[in-house]
Amino acid sequence: MHNEGKLFKSSYPKSFRDLVGTNGVITAQGDQHRKLHTIASNMMRSDTLKTCFLKDIQMVLNQTFAGLHHNQTILLQDVCRKLAINLMVNQLLGVSSDKEVGEMAQLFSDFVDGCLSLPINLPGFAYHTAMNARNNIIRKINKIIRHTRRHGVGYDGGLVGRLVVEGSLPDEAIADFIINLLFAGNETTAKTMLFAIYFLTHSPLAYNQLLEEHQQIRNKRHDLSGEGDMLTWEDYKSMSLTQHVIDETLRLGGIAIWLMREAKEDVEYQDYVIPKGSFVVPFLSVVHQDENFYEGATTFNPFRWMDPKNLKANWRNNPFYSPFGGGSRLCPGVELARLQIALFLHYFVMSYRWSQVKEDKMSFFPSARLINGFPIKLYKITGYI
Repeated sequence: MHNEGKLFKSSYPKSFRDLVGTNGVITAQGDQHRKLHTIASNMMRSDTLKTCFLKDIQMVLNQTFAGLHHNQTILLQDVCRKLAINLMVNQLLGVSSDKEVGEMAQLFSDFVDGCLSLPINLPGFAYHTAMNARNNIIRKINKIIRHTRRHGVGYDGGLVGRLVVEGSLPDEAIADFIINLLFAGNETTAKTMLFAIYFLTHSPLAYNQLLEEHQQIRNKRHDLSGEGDMLTWEDYKSMSLTQHVIDETLRLGGIAIWLMREAKEDVEYQDYVIPKGSFVVPFLSVVHQDENFYEGATTFNPFRWMDPKNLKANWRNNPFYSPFGGGSRLCPGVELARLQIALFLHYFVMSYRWSQVKEDKMSFFPSARLINGFPIKLYKITGYI
C-alpha cells in the first residue's frame, strides 16, 4: 500500500473498470488519482462533517427508524442496506424523497451486481444490466448538475452541487467521481452497521457498556436543553467506546478484506520474486486476525483498543490494522463512515431493545454478509423517536 505507483499499482478486472469509470478515486492512477483523492478528502474533512453532514445523517436515521415498529421482526441486513443508500444518496445527490431514493437503490443494486461479473454486454447478463444502471445513474447526476447551473448555490444538490459551484471538476468528470463514492461508501457502511449489532448481540458486556455511554450522552443533552435534541459534534467526539466497537467490528468483519494490485516491475520479497505484471492480492483480514498481533484474535473484544500505550490502540498509525486501506489510497471517506456508523449505533441502541429470532453466522463469499440476514425482533423504547 505504501508502494502505490512505485512497485505496485492499483488494478481491477475489466468489468469493474468499465462500471466505476476512469474519473474516480478507485481506478485513477498517478497525478489524476492524487487530484481526485485530494478533492474527495477536502469534501469530507472535519469542518464539512460538522456543518454539512452531522444534521443530515441524524435526519435520515430518524426517518428510517420511524418506519420500524414495536414487536416488528426485521432482517437487519435489509434495513442497514436501505439506510446506507439513503445516507449516500442524500449526502451525495441531495435526494431525500422515498420515490427517488428507491429508484437509486434499485439502480445501485443492479450496478454493484455487475462489478465483478463477466464483461458480456448482452441482455440477460449482469454486466449488461449494470451498464444500463450506470447510464441511468449518470443521467440523474447530470440532471442535478444542470439544475445547479440554473439555480446556483440555492439549489441543494448535495456533494454534486458543491462540486459544480466550486468548479473542482469539469462536469463530464463529476458522474464518475460520485459513482466511485457511492460504490465505496454504500455497502461498506451498511455491513459495518450490521456486523456491529451482530457482535454486540453476542457480547453482553460490550453492549451494556456501550448503552451506558449513550445514555450518558442523552442525559447530558436533556440537562442542557430540556429535551432530546440532535447530537452535537462534541457529543460525537465523546463516544470513545463506540469508536472502539467500530474498530473491533472492522477488524473482525471488515468489508475490504483484500486488495487488488499489479507489480510494476520485478519485486523481491523475502525469498520470492514477484514478476512484473503479476496480479497480487494482499489479504488484510489474515493480518487482522493474526494471534501474533491480537490476543484472542477471533474474539470480539472492543476493550483491546482502550490501552493508549498499545500501538494497536490507534488505527491511524497501526501497521497491523488497515480496514480503510493505506498509503496514498487511504479511503478519503473514512471520517464520514465512522460518523455515520457511530450515529447509527447511538440511535439504534437508544431506540430499541431486540432479540435474535434465528441463528446466523458470517460469510465472506461471494461478499461479506450474514447468511440469514440477521432476523431480529424489535422492542421500541417509547418516546425516543
